[in-house]
Amino acid sequence: MGSSDKFFNRQRSLHQILGGGFVADVVLWRRKDVTVGILVVTLFAWVVFERSGYTLLSLVSSVFFLLFTILFLWAKSAAILNRPAPPLPHLYLSEEMVNEAACFICSHINMLLSVSEDIALGKDTNMFVKVSAGLMLVAVIGGLTDFVTLGYTSLVIVLTVPALYEKYEDQIDAFVLMAYRKSWQLRQKFDAVCVSKVQRLSLEKKRLS
Repeated sequence: MGSSDKFFNRQRSLHQILGGGFVADVVLWRRKDVTVGILVVTLFAWVVFERSGYTLLSLVSSVFFLLFTILFLWAKSAAILNRPAPPLPHLYLSEEMVNEAACFICSHINMLLSVSEDIALGKDTNMFVKVSAGLMLVAVIGGLTDFVTLGYTSLVIVLTVPALYEKYEDQIDAFVLMAYRKSWQLRQKFDAVCVSKVQRLSLEKKRLS
């Protein structure tokens, strides 16, 4: 498909739009072990939250307390009994990973600020309608479910929808563009009918006056 047949006439691939780094690889399942691990851990956390009645803060505190206690006692007993210490990897974030995450977050925050500025100054009516509809949708969904379930569902969507879109990109783009063109034609017909009615009413008022 040519660039004119792409959704929003975009020139870049989905991987490039998502930043082209580690985050894009995870979202698009280029690193399946990391993606699957995130989904499994979040599913486990969601089940724990739903079944145990824990809050996020209490669960995180309990998990870290248990982990640090086990590791501390293991290390102390290993030193006394002349046994090997706990097999921990070197806990370190590379500068590259930090820079990639910072660039990704910074670009999206700047984009959000730019859109917010355009809406606040009344420069983009279409974006205002889209953002308002999205916020209303989030408010409705938030009223129907709790924060943990919403967060887990959102994460699953983020880690599945982009990958599915990349796999079936041509078919989805063709369908969306066809639907957009049909809706545009219907809107033009509707506008033409409305304009003609308004013109008839104005002519009738002029004749009566």
